Amino acid sequence: MEDGAYTESATMDTTFTDNYYGYNTEPCTTVSLLNRSVVSTTFFLVFTLGLLGNGMVLWVLLKVMRVRSMTDVCLLNLALSDLLTVLSLPFWLLYSQGWHARADGVCQAMAGVYHLGFYSSILFVTLMSVDRYLAIVHAVATPGARTLRYGIATSVGVWVVSSCAALPEVMFSRMVSEDNSTQCQRIYPAGSVLVWRLLRNFGENTVCLFISLPIMIYCYVRILLVLRRTRNSKKGRAMRLIFAIVVIFVVFWVPYNVVVFLDTLQQLDIGATCNASVLTKAAIEVTEIIALTHCCVNPVIYAFVGEKFRKGLANKCAKYLLCAKIFHSVPMHSKVSDNETSNTPL
Repeated sequence: MEDGAYTESATMDTTFTDNYYGYNTEPCTTVSLLNRSVVSTTFFLVFTLGLLGNGMVLWVLLKVMRVRSMTDVCLLNLALSDLLTVLSLPFWLLYSQGWHARADGVCQAMAGVYHLGFYSSILFVTLMSVDRYLAIVHAVATPGARTLRYGIATSVGVWVVSSCAALPEVMFSRMVSEDNSTQCQRIYPAGSVLVWRLLRNFGENTVCLFISLPIMIYCYVRILLVLRRTRNSKKGRAMRLIFAIVVIFVVFWVPYNVVVFLDTLQQLDIGATCNASVLTKAAIEVTEIIALTHCCVNPVIYAFVGEKFRKGLANKCAKYLLCAKIFHSVPMHSKVSDNETSNTPL
């Protein structure tokens, strides 16, 4: 390893746990709050549930309902981004069990794919909020803004931004052998370590805390105000779903980003002590696993609770007795209207 270069050893995903709380400082002892079995079990459950849930969403959208609107495009791409995260987990699971590939390409792919799913998932959740806002608050004024063409164009933009955000993970991730072990590490150029660390933390906080969360809160508050003035039998259910969406996003993503922000302060020597660094790294390990499980929840809150989605799935499963019993509450003779553009009850 080149003198002066800086490395961070990979433990799983978005944060490659390191043993330093600042640059050119004495190393601190890293403390892990989760043992290997807990991490492995979590990875396996998230992989299984995320693969089944998001795979089902893709199957229904592509084979049953067909993609006809901006909502469908957003839901399709959200499932794809969550699948990217899910499909990277077997490699991290093997890594946590002691398997180490010596090829840099494997390390770069693990980090790049995970972060591409990380950024795109948050941005598509935000885009879904904007789509619901336009559909309800500005239903008359902006019908042309929710067409299939605009949905595809916006989705391409999200993937481009997410790819650019994940690019540094591919650039700097390498397999490094030291102390008789091989680890997937970030190797930052000497002299620009702090800059790249700050850019990485700032990028994650910007996407989640400073862009997505305020937009979601604004959109759903405006939607709630509109729903309060309407007389609809499903109004109560829609309001509960909005509350659930916001709460779930806050519970899964905000703790991780708050800890990342605290890590940024420590990089700037604000409250930077060895004990604070150890606590921060341990908190990151826990909160990032909590954030990771969000890809299992997205199919439930954005697809399976939607009447259009359930009808499409029920119509397809009507050929099978078991599926017909499960979805007996949904009229089997009902057809999905081409004019329906909402996959949620909002």
